Parts: sequence; C-alpha cells; structure tokens
Amino acid sequence: MKATLTILGCGSALPTRKNFPTSQLLEIRDKQFLIDCGEGTQIRMRQMGVKTNRLGHIFISHLHGDHVFGLIGLISSFGMLNRTADLHIHSHSDLEKILQPQLLFFCEEMPFKIVFHAVDPRKHELIYEDRSVSVYSIPLKHRVPCCGFLFEEKPRDRHIIREMIDFYKIPTWRIPKIKQGEDFVTDDGETIPNKILTTAPETPKRFAYCSDTAHSDKIIPIIQGVDCLFHEATFMEAEQLRAKQTQHSTARQAAETAQKANVKKLIIGHYSARYIHQNELLKESKAVFENTILGEDMTVYEI
Repeated sequence: MKATLTILGCGSALPTRKNFPTSQLLEIRDKQFLIDCGEGTQIRMRQMGVKTNRLGHIFISHLHGDHVFGLIGLISSFGMLNRTADLHIHSHSDLEKILQPQLLFFCEEMPFKIVFHAVDPRKHELIYEDRSVSVYSIPLKHRVPCCGFLFEEKPRDRHIIREMIDFYKIPTWRIPKIKQGEDFVTDDGETIPNKILTTAPETPKRFAYCSDTAHSDKIIPIIQGVDCLFHEATFMEAEQLRAKQTQHSTARQAAETAQKANVKKLIIGHYSARYIHQNELLKESKAVFENTILGEDMTVYEI
C-alpha cells in the first residue's frame, strides 16, 4: 500500500498566485495526517477533491501565521459538514490559548470535540502513536519555538503463503502468530520454519518534515536514511545572510542536510515570494543532492 504526501501549500509568509502558505497531507496506513495549516488549506482541499474522512490528527510545527491561519476556517467547515469524530491537534501549548477564544466565538456548537496535545519543540520525543504509525518531534532552529515531525510506519505482519498453509493443514487460529514470525510445530513434533510459510512484508516507510529552520546538523541523526525528506528552501545561496537573519535555509543547505542524512528523496518548499522562477532553487539543490524534487502546490508525491 502506497504512502503519499499531498502538498496543499508550498509557499512561505506571503501568498502568491502560484503558492499558498504551508500545508501538507500525509496519507499512510489508511490514515490522514495534516501537517501545518496555512491560509487557504481547505480551499486547496476543495480544489483537489480531497476527502478528509480519515483525518484525525493535525500537527502544527510552530505559531507563525503562515502555518496556522487556515486552522480556524478548516475547523469551522468541519462543523458545517457535521463531523462527529474528535479532532486532535498536536502543537506548542500556546496554540490552545490562541484558538479557544475563536472557537468559543465562531464554533460554539460544533458536533465534535477538539483535543489539544502539547508538544515541547525543544525535545526529540515520541508525540503520537497508534497500532501502525509513530510520530516524533524534531527540534528545529527558528525565531520562535519550532519543531519538525518524523512519521514512521511500524513493521507490518509477514505475508502468508496460502498454498503452504493448506499443505501443512495449519488451523486458522494459528495464522496470526505465524504472520508475526512464529514457526509452526505439527502434531508429530516437526517444526516448519516461518520462512517456508510466509514472505517478508514491505519495508516500513519513514517521512521527515522540516520547516521552518536554519541549517542545523543536529537534526541529521534523527532523519538519517528516511525515504522522503521535506525540507524548507526559502532562499537561494545568494541570500544566505537573509536566511541566517530570519532563521531559514537556502536550497543548497537543504540539499547538504539531505546528503549528510543519506535520505532517499528530498522535496524542497516554503519558497520566498521573491522567486518567480523556482527552478533556480531546484538547480541549486540538485547540484548537491541529485534526487531533489521541486515541491509544488496541489501535487501528490509517493513516499
């Protein structure tokens, strides 16, 4: 089963005709996770025909407007659509203080509950898990407390070889344990190795999201070897001083991080509105890390 990343907005603070502010939808193991919720997030969802019936958790990296201004509108629309499932928001604790007055004023009679989960952006720790996915915070270097997110699939069960199950007349109640790796012992005491009865599952997918951040080698051990890294590339190298002042990264720095972390694929984004021709950012990144993809609004990428 594929894991996909839908970029709803790939711009930075100032929206442009081409790029809305930051927002992404990760779909993995039959679940949807929204990462940041900039202004226009729900508009992009409507334009793309995205259905959110499996969206239960929203992860907010930090409290700058281009990452949260779309949240109250999205929540309000969920209310109008008669959503009933709880909505969990993982973020810096101050977000609850900011949103509560708006929720009381605009969304007083919502048919669902919003559950806030405080995240400490200074720590790398497990912040969410279920039976199939774990999510970890990634401390980032920005002007306000900020963290990225590492999404990791948990290992799947092994695949049963039906012909072998039938051949050895294995009872149905034994199959779950065999899928988890156990051998099978017949009534005669013969041990049938698991590798004869099953095939290996798909390798678990790992996706890392790092926006907004100044260049920092501290994140490299955390994101080492991920299948896909989204890393901000707000500026080109010619604006390195501006990047340092605003605690952002250049396209080259994003590529250097990807290279050092030995990631399989890099998607860049969070572009400054000054860049009309974003292929120059891509060119700068690819010069260091060849497998770089230029992130674009309303585009779906396979992890």
